[in-house]
Parts: sequence; structure tokens; C-alpha cells
Amino acid sequence: MPADLAVLGLGHTGLPLAQAATAAGVGVIGYDPDPAVVADINAGRVPPGALAAADLRRMLACGFRASADPAVLGRVRTAVICAPTPLCEAVDGGSPDLTAVAAAARALAAHLRPHTTVVLESAVYPGTTEEFLRPLLEAHGLRAGRDFHLAYSPSRLDPGNRAFHLANTPKVVGGCTPACTEAAAAFYGRLTERVVRARGPREAEAVKLLETNYRHVNIAFANEMAVFCHGLGIDVWDVIRCAETKPFGFQAFRPGPGVGGHAPALDPGAAPLFATAAADGRSRLPGHPLRMVELAQEVNGRMPRYVVQRAATLLNEHGKSLRGARVLLLGVTYKADLADQEGAPAREIGARLIELGAQLGYHDPYVPQWRVLDRPVPRADSLWEAAAEADLTLLLQHHRTYDLQGLAVKAQLLLDTRGATPAGAAARL
Repeated sequence: MPADLAVLGLGHTGLPLAQAATAAGVGVIGYDPDPAVVADINAGRVPPGALAAADLRRMLACGFRASADPAVLGRVRTAVICAPTPLCEAVDGGSPDLTAVAAAARALAAHLRPHTTVVLESAVYPGTTEEFLRPLLEAHGLRAGRDFHLAYSPSRLDPGNRAFHLANTPKVVGGCTPACTEAAAAFYGRLTERVVRARGPREAEAVKLLETNYRHVNIAFANEMAVFCHGLGIDVWDVIRCAETKPFGFQAFRPGPGVGGHAPALDPGAAPLFATAAADGRSRLPGHPLRMVELAQEVNGRMPRYVVQRAATLLNEHGKSLRGARVLLLGVTYKADLADQEGAPAREIGARLIELGAQLGYHDPYVPQWRVLDRPVPRADSLWEAAAEADLTLLLQHHRTYDLQGLAVKAQLLLDTRGATPAGAAARL
């Protein structure tokens, strides 16, 4: 199957890239080593949080196909690695797990042809493209910058955002050589309105580090403000509403029950080791800890516990105990109007509530089944009836389908962690 582009890794980053390329008239083949993933995609079944089923059907109609055969990688001019890099906290203190990136690189290296452009889009620390990926790709004799082009481009996708998508979001690229940068820029120029050239791959990798941690640090400050304001009887949501009228020097971030998603905070100094292709299998990353990021991780990590404490206090104020209370969780995904549960704080909140003796139920229009502590949680069939019967309804994610004004009337007690209910209609974070 001839194609201009191979996308390695068909998850929340890879499939949207393949969709944008297909829509732009680029011939695309998707590669994933898992035959089950490939079979699902070719049958039109979308992984949670990747893209809409209708979008995948249109891609398939335009010729897109997924394959688990690495031989297809030798038939393309451009290969983009979008393998997942979750944090492996239990292994080495929060460094990205590059196992999937390494597997993709080895599969590609065995079939790499001269003049191919290879781009890494996975979230990694600065230095990964040159120190980790490059040796793997060069294992069969071709050299980056001489025989093939190698660059890094941070993914900037915002799942569910209807205003900004790949075509109108500037794409940053940084190559190992100026020619590598230009080759990557030429490819992305077919998909997006603007390409921004970084000085090199380390600068491009650091862009991802900066953008991801900017979000986490500011959300952490908003979460601290929420706790601070609650202690003083101040409505933090009204504070934010007023503050965001300032036309300069302020960008509004909002508190919540925790931070989820596929872009966890990264602190290179706190986790200086990551697996490499070096002989000893390790490489030390220079630099110092990002203290603001460390603190943000600590603050955001405390929010699920704080939400449970607020729930217990609210029940106590109304003469009820958390132990034995019927608690209904609304919205268990990490982002509104998406099915993706990656890193969603709902799971930790649910686990703590169960451990404290609460009788847990949930409702989410995007999640037909949900488990906490390896046990199924009952799903409410009728949202209105479930809210009326529950001792406490806890809004964790504000999906558009929720009529919060009506729920505030039906629910015995409603704790809103998203500031979505009208002032005075419910207890708010």
C-alpha cells in the first residue's frame, strides 16, 4: 500500500494527525504493533479520546488503513512517531516511559530508507530525540542529517476544542540539522497554516516542557486560591469572573478536583534518569529541578483528598455521615464532553469515598461502565432519580448534557467542583 506518511502510534496524538493528513490529501498508513488495535481501527472502532467515529469512517473511506506489519514503514517518505510516554513513577521518580518510543524506533529503523523524514511528537525531555531516538534509528547504518532527516515537533492538540485544531494551530519543528528542520517544515506545511522553526530539537522539546508545565503550575495556583477563598468564605468563582475582565497581564485558569489528561507535569530535575540505547542503558539529564513544577504537582495531587474532605464536611453539616452515605459522582472523564478517562481524578476520589464507607454510584453519558478498586461501580440509569435518592451528588466533570440548574433542585446535596452551577444553587469548590 503506497503512502506518503506513516504514523507510528494510533492513540490520542497519532490518530488526529493521521486524520489531518488524510483530509489534506496525504496518503497515510497507520502503524501499531498491537493487531487488536489495528483490527478495531480498520473496523471503524475508535480508541477513547482519539477522535469521533464519524471522522475515522471518513478517513477509512479516503484510503487510510492501519497495519501491524512494520514492512509498510519502508514505503513512505515521512514517518511520525506518536507513541505514548506515560510517567513511570514507580520506576524512576516520574521520568517518561520510552518503551513504546523505542519499539516504534526499532520497527522503523529496520525498514528506514534514505531521504526519509522522521519526526518525533511524543512528550519527552529535552535531549531525547538526539540522545535516545537517533542511535536507535541509526542502528542499521543510515545517519541522521546525512542519509535521513530527523526532527522533533511537540503535539499541541487540545481534544474537544472546536475552535483550534491542527490546521490553525502553529506547528513548532526543530531538526538535528537545518536541512532536517526544513524537511519537517515542508511536511507540516501541507497540514497547517503556520510552521515555526526552533533552533534545534532540544529547543522544540523544551517547548512541550514549557507549555505542559505552564498549564499545571497555573491550575495549581487556581486550586490553592480555591482552598484559600473557601477558608475565608469567599466565592473563588466570582473572584475569577471579575479578574478575567482585566485586558492585560492575566489569563484565567480554573480550579477543579484534580488534573488529568495525557500531558502530566514533567520535572526533568526531579527525575534525571531515563532509559537510553547506551551500553549501560541509562543517561543522566543535566539541569536542576523545576521547583515550581514540583510544588504544582504536590498541590494538584492534593485536590482529590480535599474534595473528599469537603464532601464529608458538607454531609456532616446536614446531619449525615460519609460512612454509609449514598454518593453519586457526575462525570468521570478527565475533560468535558469526551470519553477519555486518562488521569481523571474521579478514580482517586471514588476510591477514597469507598474506603471511607460511602455507597458509590456514578453517571457519565460517555462512560457505560466504570470500575474503582477493581470493582464495578453502579451506573445510574435515570440521572434525576439517582440525584434525588443520593445523600450527596458530586459534580466532577461538567458535560454539556447536564442540566445543572435542574439537578441543583433535584439533588438533596450538590457539591460542584467546576463552578458550573449558578451562585447559591449548590455548594461550590
